[in-house]
Amino acid sequence: MRGEFVLLGPAWLALREHSDYPPAVRNLLGEAVVASVLLASTLKFEGELTLQMQGTGAVRLLVAQCTNDFKVRAVARFHAARFAEGDSAMDFSTLAGEGTIAVTVEADKRASRYQGIVPIDGVSLAASLEHYFANSEQLPTRIVLAADVAGAAGILVQRMPQAGGAQSGGASADAAAAESARETLAWDTYAAASAALESLAADELLARAPEDLMHRTFAGLDLRLFPAHEVQFRCRCDRDRVVSMLRSLGAAEVDSIIREQGAVTVTCEFCHKPWRFDAVDTAELFGAAASHAPGSPALN
Repeated sequence: MRGEFVLLGPAWLALREHSDYPPAVRNLLGEAVVASVLLASTLKFEGELTLQMQGTGAVRLLVAQCTNDFKVRAVARFHAARFAEGDSAMDFSTLAGEGTIAVTVEADKRASRYQGIVPIDGVSLAASLEHYFANSEQLPTRIVLAADVAGAAGILVQRMPQAGGAQSGGASADAAAAESARETLAWDTYAAASAALESLAADELLARAPEDLMHRTFAGLDLRLFPAHEVQFRCRCDRDRVVSMLRSLGAAEVDSIIREQGAVTVTCEFCHKPWRFDAVDTAELFGAAASHAPGSPALN
């Protein structure tokens, strides 16, 4: 068996620095970010995993991305009118509605792309992802997710495929019996780990130290803990990207926006960071000489 545990603090806060989500949307987005890290932990190459939920509920679109070196970003689109101020009690079925969850894996150097799509499960995001693993990966999997204003966490337990295969015709009955015993033990171990997760509460998942949580949850099982990896928030937006986008609009279009609004502001859809350009900025952007002193032959 294999397992992964994710606990996000600073990365979760940095991801939401420029955003303002209703509590129910915020918590669901946190679960999605954690889930993307859990799934990306299986990548054996340089690339990116994208988890996308699209449905008819109050949250119409949710996207979380994680790279193979654990850099995350995410965004949610929701129907603001369907949220009462301060409402955090909206359940998953109301948030998601009917729709699909897609898991897309893209390899940077191989130029390859894989996508698995499953229906949204009305119980939880975790249940939907368990359904994804059962149908797209044929791997029995249990997932627990939790998020609040300060952090997000999740755990995945997975029953790995057994090595080997059919025995040759000359294989002994003892070898077949040993293989059957190993198979039985593997399923028994997975059943015990799954049962242990049933008692794992969301607040405990968020509050307990990882090592303590693992040993407490899987007491009695042969547990090996591997070194941790840091997860960081990283958005791809930067000034150069915004400048290229504005230049593609053209000077006339940008100038018309500035005349109407006083400045042009481009907001990243992932991190919600505003990039503001005023008349002086755009003059420099399009190579104008408006800032030069009258009559001066110098170009500074």
